[in-house]
Amino acid sequence: MPKMIVSIDEVVIKEVQLTKDRTTLGRRPYNDIVIDNLAISGEHAAITMNGSEVVLEDLNSTNGTYVNGRAVKKQQLQNGDGIEIGKYKIRFVSEVASDAFDKTQVFKARPTVQASPASFAPTDLGGGGPMHLAEGAGSSAATASIKVLSGAAAGREVPLTKVVTTIGKPAIAVAAITKRQHSYVVHHVEGGGNPSLNGAPFGPNPLPLKNGDVIELAGTRMQFVQA
Repeated sequence: MPKMIVSIDEVVIKEVQLTKDRTTLGRRPYNDIVIDNLAISGEHAAITMNGSEVVLEDLNSTNGTYVNGRAVKKQQLQNGDGIEIGKYKIRFVSEVASDAFDKTQVFKARPTVQASPASFAPTDLGGGGPMHLAEGAGSSAATASIKVLSGAAAGREVPLTKVVTTIGKPAIAVAAITKRQHSYVVHHVEGGGNPSLNGAPFGPNPLPLKNGDVIELAGTRMQFVQA
């Protein structure tokens, strides 16, 4: 199944399976793929599928859509094409190539963030809408986890089995926890939510995590647990 791998500053934040004939991308919450950033237009681009053909179309966005460094209005995508929208980079992986990637690269075929506003929501982790935990690309043995301390899912523990795990409420507040060679870091990806680490606000710059650290995002408190 074709998919789009979304990253910013070389950190993967979403892996989106293309499951619909037409998938929209933009800043507004009704889009199938929501990127809450002012550089992204409300309805920025659309991806249409017709059999094995996947076409990207810019929807008269303010800042344009680029494929492999070239501004485009409408273009058929090929495996490995790099799409640039604002500061975000999106890599297109076709259905055929996806199988090969599973054997040789870190990307997995299992869905993480579906191409739908509902996306992957294992449970409601707090008030004001579902809090999402979505694993990104890359796999490794689980050596750490996130334990939910507040909200409807208090007590639930989610192993960090991927290189990147996103937490939060899409279009409201999203942060990402990234596994490095010998450590984990957290950074704010999009939205507000007043994210804090042990009571101190944090932003887009990665901060190291240590066992027992408490992350608060959009009113939900979570604890980083590392064996």
